[in-house]
Amino acid sequence: MNSSPKKNATAPTQTPKTIAIACQGGGSHTAFTGGVLQALLRNIDPARHRITGISGTSGGALCSAIAWYGLIQNNPERGAQLLESFWDEMSSRNLPDALSNHFLVWLQRSASVFALPAISPYQLPNTGQDYLADIIKQHIDFAQLPVLVKPDSPRLLVGAVEVLSGQFTVFNSHHEEAEKRITPNALLASAAIPELFRAVKIGPGVYWDGLFSENPPVRSFLAGQQSAEAKPDEIWVIQINPERRNVEPKLGSDITDRRNELAGNLSLNQELFFVNQANEWLDKGWLAADHFKHIEVRHIPLTLELDYPSKLDRSPAFIAELLAEGRSVGAAHLRRFSQT
Repeated sequence: MNSSPKKNATAPTQTPKTIAIACQGGGSHTAFTGGVLQALLRNIDPARHRITGISGTSGGALCSAIAWYGLIQNNPERGAQLLESFWDEMSSRNLPDALSNHFLVWLQRSASVFALPAISPYQLPNTGQDYLADIIKQHIDFAQLPVLVKPDSPRLLVGAVEVLSGQFTVFNSHHEEAEKRITPNALLASAAIPELFRAVKIGPGVYWDGLFSENPPVRSFLAGQQSAEAKPDEIWVIQINPERRNVEPKLGSDITDRRNELAGNLSLNQELFFVNQANEWLDKGWLAADHFKHIEVRHIPLTLELDYPSKLDRSPAFIAELLAEGRSVGAAHLRRFSQT
């Protein structure tokens, strides 16, 4: 039985709400994000909701970029198909890769037991990062972007941090500077986990994972001189790291997991504070209504109990489970708010 939201249930006279989707980073856990985006791309009723922007950091940036690529072609189904293909390619399907993946996850889970040597990614071949670059280029034709991206196309925002200056950077599909637009290197920069990948050089800067900056970019949906009408009515946050835990972490592994979750949510909560503060000031009449409006924030959380090492797990069964969970949660989100 198909429980997907019905696309033809909306009266044609209703003005659709404009939506920006913000995708938190989190390694392999962002396969959940891919599943949520598949559900949204396939089931959003365009008479109720219109996606005007999408942002992401790290794995969330990769998912966001692929979904956005379908949107700017006016082919959301293509975006959903590419997300499936991307995560299939990312899965460790051949035997050498599967063994390597299993060993890496085991090492992470054993870190509190064994004293492991610190190894810099500059001491190792760059094959992993090169492989990721190839997969990205297989799923997005970057040479097409200058033709596909129109002034009124949905915006894509990708978070990273410039290593030397510590400056937060948001690569923007509509940026006036070519170096700050969406390129393979911009996506690689956002996903450059320092322990695994080398910093990515773009122009004069060197960049690391956007988890150290805006995870994911949110306030940029409100910034600038655009009118209130140009800003989204709602921001949907696909959240990987849980806000709450019910049990005090006492084991070393549990403490590491919770510390990682809190660090991952720190920048997200700072971004959302900006939105909530703008809403409060607008309600008090302290901001000009010509340029600001109340923006509703809705969360689409990953609620599975997962540990930090599993963010590195690319086993096919685990990826498939997260994609399926994302599709289910994304469809439930649409059903919940289909009448709002």
